[in-house]
Amino acid sequence: MTTKLTSSAADHVNGERLLDLFLELAKLNAPSGEEQLVADYLKKALPDLGFTLEFDEAHKNFDGEVGNLIAWHEGTDSAIPPLFFSTHMDTVLPTEGLKPVIKDGVIHSDGTTILGADDRAALAAYLEAIRAIVEGGIPHGPIEFILTVNEQPGLVGARYMDYSKAKSKTGYIFDSSGDVGQIILKGPYSSRIWMEVEGNAAHIALNAEEGNSAFLLAADGLTKMKLGTIDDETLANIGIIKGGELTSIIPGSVTVAGEVRSFSKDKLDAQLEHMGNVMKEAAAKKGGKVSIKIEKKYSGFNIPTEDILVKTAETAAQNIQVRSYLTETLGGADTNVLNENGLTCLTLGLGFQNIHSFRECISVENLVNTGRLTAALIEQWYLNHKED
Repeated sequence: MTTKLTSSAADHVNGERLLDLFLELAKLNAPSGEEQLVADYLKKALPDLGFTLEFDEAHKNFDGEVGNLIAWHEGTDSAIPPLFFSTHMDTVLPTEGLKPVIKDGVIHSDGTTILGADDRAALAAYLEAIRAIVEGGIPHGPIEFILTVNEQPGLVGARYMDYSKAKSKTGYIFDSSGDVGQIILKGPYSSRIWMEVEGNAAHIALNAEEGNSAFLLAADGLTKMKLGTIDDETLANIGIIKGGELTSIIPGSVTVAGEVRSFSKDKLDAQLEHMGNVMKEAAAKKGGKVSIKIEKKYSGFNIPTEDILVKTAETAAQNIQVRSYLTETLGGADTNVLNENGLTCLTLGLGFQNIHSFRECISVENLVNTGRLTAALIEQWYLNHKED
């Protein structure tokens, strides 16, 4: 495998231009399901960079404004296997009225909105990297952008994507809080569990003796349920308890919902079974019953350390003088769904912090290094395959 000491592609990345582009994209108000503003921006920007593009109709499954965007750049050498870069176009909350503040080399909002670095920083970096590659005359193979919608509520756009439109089979997704150089090889399986606990409703004054509180049935089950960190591979949580009608009515039903994540599918299934059985047993002892529904969120992935995606990322990081390190995460990303649908990819860090909050921020250094690493990845991918 060809190793370089520097990346000429990364040298063409213009940090000031990238910063300006990120701030421009961050101000586009496009929360989940309402990504039309970003799509309209890309309809103009991508053809200027040599891309052809098309949208799928994933949004029709969840009443969104626009579908996933798949964009194709021929590159300079069609003999090189195509490489994709993916990110999502939505933010978790609106960015309307965003006022960015840069202090001590870190970009924040003014505290009244999120920043939207998750994941507009990646999108800006991809665009700047391609511009740098083209301007620098850097030889490269075909490049594809897979830009999803409605990611934040649970990778929804990727789940409904028309994968027949994707031409590439391998790629990267910058979507993690680790500094640039983080390489995530392993992601979790995840499922939700919905438990409908049924007792018997009654009025506290008129027929209380007929009541059987579903709340108390559920509480008994929850106190016996293993939750939190189950082991070093598995997490479990109860996040929703919903029910009741009036303060004078002994509740006859309650919805209890949770989520399990694990690197092991067997452990995931075992924990879900445990949660359901414990709740059923607790309810049955006091004359109640429980119905269970399991909702799959996404499958796990595990990329071997010797995979060319990993080796390319390590060398590209070295070429731009940042430290690379291999890790795993129990957090979910489009990476999970794309891998499940035959697109081999791994997640890379770009250094955003405090996401999904008004304290969200990203350092200018990480933003610029995301652009530089993207350019270096494209260049190194070409060199690795040219040598082959």
